[in-house]
Order: sequence, then C-alpha cells, then structure tokens
Amino acid sequence: MKLSNSELQSFLNEKCDLYNRETFIETDPIQIPKAFSKKEDIEIAAFLAATIAWGQRPTIIKNAKKLIQWMDQAPHDFIMNAEESDLNIFSEFKHRTFNGEDTIFFIQSLQNIYKNHAGLEAVFSKPKFNDGDAKDAIANFRKTFFSIDHPKRTEKHVSNVLKKSSAKRLNMFLRWMVRDDKRSVDFGIWKSLSPADLYLPLDVHTGRVGRKLGLLTRKQDDWPAVNEITQSLRKLDPNDPVKYDFALFGLGIFEKF
Repeated sequence: MKLSNSELQSFLNEKCDLYNRETFIETDPIQIPKAFSKKEDIEIAAFLAATIAWGQRPTIIKNAKKLIQWMDQAPHDFIMNAEESDLNIFSEFKHRTFNGEDTIFFIQSLQNIYKNHAGLEAVFSKPKFNDGDAKDAIANFRKTFFSIDHPKRTEKHVSNVLKKSSAKRLNMFLRWMVRDDKRSVDFGIWKSLSPADLYLPLDVHTGRVGRKLGLLTRKQDDWPAVNEITQSLRKLDPNDPVKYDFALFGLGIFEKF
C-alpha cells in the first residue's frame, strides 16, 4: 500500500481518532491502573500489567487483577510495607514464563526503587538530564532494577535495549505514563519525559502494519526496527509520534489490516 506522506498522515490520524478513545480501555491491560487515582498506585499497577502483557489479552487482564488483589488493592502501600512473609502468596503466581520467583523479585526491586531511588518516574527520567531519550531511560531503569541481588532467570523479563531488544512492554508502559492528549486512555502523569522522546511499542501487529504502510523495512522486530518505525512516525508528528500506536495496533488487531 503506497500512500504519499500527506495521505498516510491523514489515514493514520483518522485511525488514531477511531481507536484512541475510552472504549479502547475495555479490552486493554491499561484498565488495571485505571482503577486507581494515586500516582504511585497508577504507575506500579501499570508497570506490573505491562510486564505480563503478552499472550491473550483476557488472560493478561485476569492475571494482572490477581496481582493487584494480592496487594490488597493498594499497590504502593503494599510495596512500601511488604515483609518477607507477605510475599509467600506470590510464589503461586504464573503468567506464561513469568513465575512466582520472578514476581517476588519484582516486588522486592520495586520496594528498593521506591525506598531508595525516589520511585519509578525518577529512575526512568534520570538520563533526561543528560540529553537522554526513552532508550536511555529504559537502559537506566533496567540497570537500577537489577542493582540488588536477583535470580538470573528474572533478567529475561526486563528488556535489554542495549542488546537490541524491542522493549515493547516498557515502551507501552512509558506511553501510558507520559502521553497526555486528553483522550482518556493514556495517563500523562509523568512530566519529566516528553512524548516526543517516546518510541513505538513494536509488536507483531504494529510491525506487520508498519511494513505494509512503508513505515518499516527491517524484517526483525528488534530495537533497530523500533528506531526505524519511530523515526518514520516522527516525520508525521514530531511532537507525539507514538499516538500512532493506536492506529497501527487497531488496524492490526481489530481490522486484520
């Protein structure tokens, strides 16, 4: 499908408008943090939901709800006050290859981040002061996340952009936290990163649609592909390129484009 830049922009803007609205939340894992109003509850619930966001969406939502339920529906309070005995129940958690051992470490690492590193936003936004962008933010986050003793197996559950991982789930989490377009879907509660610095959450659907539309030529869904498709989208909207995630995802999932 070969469109001119202006035709492509018009087509994708129309699809953004169609999918970037409240009804999107009903079938998406973003509904998990939507249950909260406190900033820290939102970002912790969002991070955990994004972490397990692969596979069937109803299963992702069901398992994310279970995690929040086990945190007494108060993620920040639980993270700040959890003792070892409070974590035992999480040993039973399983979502695909993400198991109880991974879950317990994630809670311990989040506790370290909120007690010793001023919280998730502070960790992600630290490189910004050195002209960093979302790639640097993700790399810094991963380094901090695994700065305490951890099971080796758990490392695979936090994408390593320095090894060319596409980091789909972390880019999606950042989209949720940073974008603020008054459309009721993304939260826009983090002001220390700019929507202009975000990268597309590339997955099999957005990649396939992106290639059909000529936004992406690279065959693998890896970080160079994320960079390529995001640069293409920045030509259409340099201030908010990742809004097009709604268009590409909607075309792929709902329209089988």
